[in-house]
Amino acid sequence: MEEGQQSVLAELSREMVRVYKEQFGRGPTKARTQWAGADVILTVLEDTLTPVERRLVTMGEHQRVRDMRMFFQYASRSHFVEPVERLTGRKVRSFLSAIDTETEGTAMETFILESAGEF
Repeated sequence: MEEGQQSVLAELSREMVRVYKEQFGRGPTKARTQWAGADVILTVLEDTLTPVERRLVTMGEHQRVRDMRMFFQYASRSHFVEPVERLTGRKVRSFLSAIDTETEGTAMETFILESAGEF
């Protein structure tokens, strides 16, 4: 991978941490971003649960936390998509988000981009 591509991936990781801090009030402790083919970018974030989400998990409310997080993430879609489009110069065709409440809130943000020729 070229140095320029690596710096874009590192910057995307920083941007996702920033978005989490702004949108959820707390950022993850780790983030890494990588290409998964020519048109897919994945960011894996670890330790993303907020204090109230942690309390809900201890109460066994895993599905409630997943549902709330999905609602908030999709309500904030533009905040997640904007840095990807800005840094890659490509349009995001689809944004998918997932969280695993069993692992302290490991989350994955997936961005499917328009093919380079379609932008």
